[in-house]
Amino acid sequence: MSHILIIGGHGKVARLLIPLLTAAGHQVSAVIRNPAHADDVAADGATPVVFDIEHADLDTLIGKLAGHDAVVWSAGAGGGDAARTYAVDRDAAIRSMDAARRAHVRRYVMVSYITSGRDQHLTPDDGFFPYAQAKAAADGHLRDSTLDWTILGPGRLTLDAPSGRIQLDPGSEHGATSRGNVAQVIAAVLPDLATYGRTLDFIDGDTPIAQALSTG
Repeated sequence: MSHILIIGGHGKVARLLIPLLTAAGHQVSAVIRNPAHADDVAADGATPVVFDIEHADLDTLIGKLAGHDAVVWSAGAGGGDAARTYAVDRDAAIRSMDAARRAHVRRYVMVSYITSGRDQHLTPDDGFFPYAQAKAAADGHLRDSTLDWTILGPGRLTLDAPSGRIQLDPGSEHGATSRGNVAQVIAAVLPDLATYGRTLDFIDGDTPIAQALSTG
């Protein structure tokens, strides 16, 4: 059994992920900022951990991560405020990676987005620019780390029912990806040594997730 910490534990992907992990025998802690969400994540099967990832310093993060076997980053500022986007999606994410290393938590799965770091056409006046810059910096820091990392790049997220089937490396096709499929991919890659050190772009498709990951 692994003890997994999900940062962004009340998000839509995280709340679909928690039952998958607990059903597989994992112990799950869900980091949430709003204490009013504690009952929700507890009902999902996770232990709520209330603290503000945006303002937590490195030492605090080390203490929160200690004793876990893996970290899943599924948090985000939600857009709309460039300063907060950089604070959460870049700075807090990077601190969590450094804290994981210091806390001896080797496994780290980052939920990013398809083509992260390759949005060369964006200009600073584009509303997506701060998020793209923040995610590119965070993903780059993770790739340069000594952690056992996997970066997931789903396409446009939907609330469609999960099919359990994806298309890996869709290239220029930035199609839709159900949040349920993202949750299933996270659950599949967490214990999969073959996904260490890989960036996996995917959208909803026709190939069963396990098969796609084994042949991708």
